[in-house]
Amino acid sequence: MMNLIKLPKEQFPPQLLEIPQQPKELYVWGNLPSPSLTLIAVVGSRRHTSYGRDVCKSLIQGLAGYPIGIVSGLALGIDTIAHETALTVGLPTFAFPGSGLNPSVLYPRTNLHLAEKIVASGGGLISEFAPDFKATIWSFPQRNRLMAGMVRAVLIIEAEEKSGTLITARLATEYNRDVFAVPGSIFSESSKGTHMLLRLGATPITSSKDIIEALGFTVTTEEIRKEANALYESASSEEKNVLDLLREPKEKDELFTLLDIPITQANALLSLMEIKGMIKEEYGEIRKSY
Repeated sequence: MMNLIKLPKEQFPPQLLEIPQQPKELYVWGNLPSPSLTLIAVVGSRRHTSYGRDVCKSLIQGLAGYPIGIVSGLALGIDTIAHETALTVGLPTFAFPGSGLNPSVLYPRTNLHLAEKIVASGGGLISEFAPDFKATIWSFPQRNRLMAGMVRAVLIIEAEEKSGTLITARLATEYNRDVFAVPGSIFSESSKGTHMLLRLGATPITSSKDIIEALGFTVTTEEIRKEANALYESASSEEKNVLDLLREPKEKDELFTLLDIPITQANALLSLMEIKGMIKEEYGEIRKSY
């Protein structure tokens, strides 16, 4: 049976009482985040690329074991991937939908089962809208301020130049929260927004280690090993081939010869792997980044 609670004002999360546009009401289905958790919002394009999907999974997988909670908006695309990956690796996750929390109006309807899994895992859904409120165009930007206000940092995976994701990033800056952004392909429309954020001073994120350190945690050798394993498991067959060849650093020409694929294809593959944080080039050699 659904346990939907209207919170009294004295039980509102304190960080939501710090923002200029405080919510007047808050409804919770499930649990509020523990004060011991460091919360990070993971948001991005609904029309994500395969690169965005892989990056989102890899980065969140590498946070497993830390007292970190994943916040997102339950939307299709990167939001869904963020919630699902958090559930898979055992990280608490919390959703701010752009609708009320009654299952009959919860948006998007296709994520009702995901919402139930979030609650069953010990996480929760939070909304300032009345339980039967149906999502509207304006309700999504409005809920974005709650996500930005709730967290220590906002991680932008992919965003076009004009998107709701950038609203969350702007609000995070106004609320003195950290903004992290993942670099992407210069040819991708889905990375134009993240590249703009990087030009404006967002912290570039190319690995889970970057997030962990930016949040003030110490990265252990064991965590580096776990991240390396996660990177390898999420790699494509072509990427795994490169990583297998790089058991020792190699000059680029030697690596191209061993790959035995057209130079343009090899260059594109290595560039994407460098963006993903799998490899790096130092002193004329290509090596694993871990």
